[in-house]
Amino acid sequence: MGQAHSESDSEVALSQIQDLYRRFATECPSGNLHLHEFRRIFGFSHTSSEEESAYIETVFRSFDTNGDGHLDFLEYVAAVHLIFRGKLKDKLVWSFKVFDRDGNGSLDREEVGTIIKIIWKIKKPHEPNTSLSVAEIVDRIFTLVDKNNDCRISLDEFIEGAEKDPWVLDQLKLDLGPCEWFVEQSGTKT
Repeated sequence: MGQAHSESDSEVALSQIQDLYRRFATECPSGNLHLHEFRRIFGFSHTSSEEESAYIETVFRSFDTNGDGHLDFLEYVAAVHLIFRGKLKDKLVWSFKVFDRDGNGSLDREEVGTIIKIIWKIKKPHEPNTSLSVAEIVDRIFTLVDKNNDCRISLDEFIEGAEKDPWVLDQLKLDLGPCEWFVEQSGTKT
């Protein structure tokens, strides 16, 4: 037996997409969402720190799947879906893509360290576990996740490590906190 898929489920999804498109077209009349608009959606000002700027640019590039320097409507919908409805594995795959700055399909210590440093400076400066240095966090991640000890973390190792260890998950899963505007524009309640 297959999954039952009611007509009303399709209608709701279609109406939500139509609503998203109307809002997207209003906010982005060019049909494209540019970095400065993306920054506003996620609550980053033009006077953000260097770390915040690097982080939001990396996140933006991860959603710009065709690499043309802006998000079209389909890329925007994919971002909305991932942020609000994505499953843990999907969010981990996306997080891996953000960490993998050179796009070679594996993470080295420098890539992990760069993103961990940015995350800690932006999002976690007042958390109690800040007694560890970035280097110590990276060492611990590699000890727990790099199962074949090749000094590289594959996507499979990344996902498995994050799913098995809550501390690793907290370090590796990127969480975006969209501002109220994004929640209103997406028509989605969190």
